[in-house]
Amino acid sequence: MKVLNPIPCQSEKHLTQLASVGQIAAGIAHEVRNPLTAVKGFLQLLEHESNPEYINIAQLELENALTTLNDLLQVSKPDQENEGPQSFLIAVELESILNLFQDKIYDIQVNTTYYDTNTPIYGKKNQFKKAFFNLIKNALESMNESGSLTIRHFTEGNEVVVCIEDTGVGIPTEKLSLLGTPFFSTKDLGTGMGLTQVFSTVYQHGGRINVESEVNKGTKFTLRLPVRNDSKNRGVKKLNLTYEETLSIKEYFLANKDIFENRLLEEAINVKDKIDEIHRIGNINLLSNAHKLVLLIVEEREHELISFAKQEGIAWAKYSLTIAFKLEWIQAIRRTVWEFLYNFDINKNNDHSSEFYFTLERNINRQFDQFLNSFFIQYSRYKDELLDAQRILLENLSVPIIPISRDISILPLIGAIDSFRASTIEDKLITEIGNSHIHTLILDLSGAAVMEIEVIQHLIRIINGVSMMGCKTVITGLRPEIVKLVINSGVTFEHVAELKGTLQVALSDYLGEHRL
Repeated sequence: MKVLNPIPCQSEKHLTQLASVGQIAAGIAHEVRNPLTAVKGFLQLLEHESNPEYINIAQLELENALTTLNDLLQVSKPDQENEGPQSFLIAVELESILNLFQDKIYDIQVNTTYYDTNTPIYGKKNQFKKAFFNLIKNALESMNESGSLTIRHFTEGNEVVVCIEDTGVGIPTEKLSLLGTPFFSTKDLGTGMGLTQVFSTVYQHGGRINVESEVNKGTKFTLRLPVRNDSKNRGVKKLNLTYEETLSIKEYFLANKDIFENRLLEEAINVKDKIDEIHRIGNINLLSNAHKLVLLIVEEREHELISFAKQEGIAWAKYSLTIAFKLEWIQAIRRTVWEFLYNFDINKNNDHSSEFYFTLERNINRQFDQFLNSFFIQYSRYKDELLDAQRILLENLSVPIIPISRDISILPLIGAIDSFRASTIEDKLITEIGNSHIHTLILDLSGAAVMEIEVIQHLIRIINGVSMMGCKTVITGLRPEIVKLVINSGVTFEHVAELKGTLQVALSDYLGEHRL
C-alpha cells in the first residue's frame, strides 16, 4: 500500500493555500456567478419558445458552472453558511449518510464496525456530514457498482478515528500529495472540490487525515478528530427574524420565508445538493413543498395535509426517488419549524406553562408523523401496484396467447421454461381458454430452449387439461434436442396433440380450414 502521511504543518499549509486561492477565487466567483444566473433565467424564459434540446443542454452546463463556483466559495470561505458548532455523534451521522446511498449499493458489500459510538466531537455538524458524504460517494464511484466498502469508527487516545476504505481503482502514488487541492481530481469529470471540502473541514477542526492507496487495489481514508464536548452550546439558536406583536404564526412564517429556506438548507446539508436533480427527474420543488407543508401544519389543515402526503408518496414512488432523502428532508423541516417556533415564543415574551409546550409539541409532531405515515403508505401502495402490473405484464409476455381468429389462438413459447413458468402457463392458459372459448391452440416450441423432462411432463398434463375443456392442441416447431429428450425419456406428445413441422404449415392448414 502506498501511504500519504500527514506532516506536522500540513493542515496549516493546506489552509494557507486555500486562503490564497480563496481571496482570488471568491472575487472571480462573485463576478461570474451573477451573469451566469441571469443567463439561466433567460434560458428558462426561452425554453418554451425555442428548441428545448439545446436549451436543456445550455441549462445543464450553466448548472455545472454554478455548482463549481458555489463549491469553490464554500471551500475558500467555509464560514459563509454561519453554522454554529455543536456536539454530535459521528457514528449516527455515518449511518444516516449510508442510508442515502441505498439505491447505489445493491452489488457492493458494505461492512461497518462501530466502537465507542457515544463519544462526541464538537464542531460544525453539517460540514462534517458533507465531508463524509463526499468520501462515501467517491468510494462508491471508484468501484463501478461492485466491490466492498468498509467503514470503521473507534476512539484512540483523545481522538475519534473514522476509516473509510474501498476496493476501487485506487490512486497513483505521484498524485497522492495533490489530494485536497482545488480542481485536482482523479475522475475524468471531477472538479476536486469534494475532497477539498473534506480536507478543509478536518483541518479547520484540528483533525488529521491519512490516505493509503494502491492502483487497482483500493483506497483508505483515515480521519482523526479531537474529542471535545461543549455542552454550553446545545441551546436553540436565536435568529434575527421579522416579528411584530400582531403577526399570527402563519404570517410569521410567511414574513420570514427566505430565512426559513436558508436555515432549512443548512439543516438538510445532504439533500440541498439534490434539489435541482429531484426537480429535474420528478418535477418536484422541494422548497416550495416545504413551505406548503409548514403552513398546512401550523394551520392544522389535517385533511389537506394527508392529501398532500399521498400526492408526494405517489410522485416519489413514480420516479423511484431515494426515500432516505425524503426522510432527511422532512426531519430537517421539523427541526427548522421548532427553531422558528422557539424564536416566535421568545419574541412574544410568553411565560407558558409546561402543559402548553407539551400540547404544542404533541400537536406539531403528531402532524409531521401523520404526514410521514400517509406518505410511506401511499409510496408503498404505489410501488406494490407497480410491481403487480409488472408481474402481470411479465406473465403476459411469458405466456403470450395471440388470437388469430374467433376460435384459434397461438401460444409461442420462447426461451427457458422451468417449473415456475410451466405453472404460470398452466394458470394463464386454462383461464384464457375458459374465458375466450378457444377451440384450437397452436403451441409453437420453435423458440423454446431445451427443457427438463419434468417440465415436458408438466406440458403434457397441461395439454390434457386443455383437451378436457374441448380445445384441440397443435404442436409446431419441435427442435431436435427436445425430440431426442422425449424419445430417451419414453414420453410422447402424439396421443395428446397434433404435430406439425412449422408454425407456417399449421397456420396454412387451420386458417384454410377456418375460411372454408
